[in-house]
Amino acid sequence: MTDPVAAAPTVIWRGDSVRDGSRLVPAEIPVALTYNRSTHAVMLATPADLQDFALGFSLSEGIATCASDVLALDIVEVPNGIECRMDLASGRLDTLTKRQRRLAGPSGCGLCGLDSLAAAIRPSPPVPPGRVFVPAAIQDAMRAMQAGQTINAATHAVHAAAFWTPERGLVALREDVGRHNALDKLSGALARAAVPVADGLVLLSSRVSVEMVQKAATMGVPIVVAISAPTSLAIDVANAAGLTLIGVARADGFEIFTNPNRIDKRMTRHAA
Repeated sequence: MTDPVAAAPTVIWRGDSVRDGSRLVPAEIPVALTYNRSTHAVMLATPADLQDFALGFSLSEGIATCASDVLALDIVEVPNGIECRMDLASGRLDTLTKRQRRLAGPSGCGLCGLDSLAAAIRPSPPVPPGRVFVPAAIQDAMRAMQAGQTINAATHAVHAAAFWTPERGLVALREDVGRHNALDKLSGALARAAVPVADGLVLLSSRVSVEMVQKAATMGVPIVVAISAPTSLAIDVANAAGLTLIGVARADGFEIFTNPNRIDKRMTRHAA
């Protein structure tokens, strides 16, 4: 299978000197998602954790409702990329056929190929109540995500999505050139491991656009924490879903954009 990191020759200009060099860069290849031998989508993605990606994409797109809806999943390298070949239960295949669409997504573009404006801002399911976190826990979680980004440590060029709880710390982390792909990979990893998500945090190394909120709400995650800021539409959709959206999460603090009731303002390390 293709390595997720590749070495690229470069010419390095620093100050008044020029020299030949090399830099590690993330791999980006076409990944086809097929169901019962019919291609539904082609995404550009980092070739790592593709079983998680295939399942997470299926869940976030509503093609599958749970991991068991995917009866078989094979990752096959082909001449022009990689195919994630899935077999669906008959009932889910009928649903897919009714809403079939094809898309080509640059670096995991989450909305390419939608055929209506309504589909782009579809309502998200309400998220469960979850638990209350203290500010220090948010900062602990973000530090853990940064330490766990191995591909980004090598390349400084990929996004990450992670899941963290106070009891277990960093439960899972997935990386990709596309921020949507990283979140789909995380969703698939948690679904495959049957990890309950209502008591933890989803962490993002990227900005929060509306489709990221939609994916998180579909996962059933009550709190999303991101390094960057959300878009206005992401805020609207998070509010409607009852999701707590935290952005601009840095070493010195963060900003709560929606539903602040899940963050205890008392400066203590104990969460409810």
